[in-house]
Amino acid sequence: MSEPYWNHNVHYQSLVMKLMPAGCERALDIGCGDGLLASKLAARVPDVTAADRSPEAVAMACERHGNLDNVSFVTADYLDDPRGLLPEGKYDFISAVAVTHHAEFRQSARALARLLAPGGRLVVVGLARNRSALDWIVSGAGQVASRLLRLRHGPKSGPGKNVPAMDPVLSWGESGRLARQVLPGCDFRRLLLRRYLLVWDKP
Repeated sequence: MSEPYWNHNVHYQSLVMKLMPAGCERALDIGCGDGLLASKLAARVPDVTAADRSPEAVAMACERHGNLDNVSFVTADYLDDPRGLLPEGKYDFISAVAVTHHAEFRQSARALARLLAPGGRLVVVGLARNRSALDWIVSGAGQVASRLLRLRHGPKSGPGKNVPAMDPVLSWGESGRLARQVLPGCDFRRLLLRRYLLVWDKP
């Protein structure tokens, strides 16, 4: 199935879907944006919650995918949820794409872990900052890969142009070290298109 648009985050949504374990009953997509990933989750999971702290993003998601009976779109901040719209320990699967660099990493990772049910899986596709020589070499290879993908898919685009861009603070190495400290046993690896992958199964 072709994507309605292409960018680096959309490119890795297929990876997120592959990492979702079979038999998930409840999924949560944090920072859902226009709801594209949530709509994909809904094809495989009976109960999906798509959350974003931006009311405008949630309104757009409802407009595009509000016809899906098994998706609930909520305006909520996973870091500060006084109304309890995102119950802790409820979700078998949580996805967070281009979300964690908008907050302090430890706070973000611990908040996501609390929302996850025992035995559930967290998948993060995140951003980090180039700092070492190796970082810049890998980044250069990623630029080449991105150009080749643009020839296939066209220029990067998407509906979230009004979302303020935020540069990551942590380097790739710092992100990996913190991930392993806060989420022991996690799998952390760098992806080519300026992203990293973090996968953690909650005991």
